[in-house]
Amino acid sequence: MLSKTEKPYVIYLAEVIYKNITDIKKNNSNISNIDAVEGFIGTKIYNEISSGKFHDNWFEYLENNSFIDKDSGKKIPDETIKLLHVQKNATIKQLIKYPELYYAKSSFPLEISQRAFDFLWRMCESYELWCKEAGQSEQIVLNITD
Repeated sequence: MLSKTEKPYVIYLAEVIYKNITDIKKNNSNISNIDAVEGFIGTKIYNEISSGKFHDNWFEYLENNSFIDKDSGKKIPDETIKLLHVQKNATIKQLIKYPELYYAKSSFPLEISQRAFDFLWRMCESYELWCKEAGQSEQIVLNITD
């Protein structure tokens, strides 16, 4: 059983996305959460996540450390590694990139780009819900779940 402050591995991606979107919002205090999420799309970290490179680097790091968690010192279960592979594959499918999928004059995203936006929004919601559940409400900045 995880302690309230021990983060499930599948929430790490949501945390990375959330914190990057939060940084965009902090650096542009007058923009909405929607604009901050849209601003995240196309960043270097977004491109790493959408291509699978983020997970590949993470798997390489874990493998180089014999799948031992650096915080707890415990071996990460095989089931968790399998879940992270499922997360990687689902993320790539949701964030699939087609550079020409915007209406030319308005920059309004078409359906597949909207799917990427929705996925990022859900990841932010998931992170906030985990924060609330784990008693980490001070980590909540965007207040998406309110």
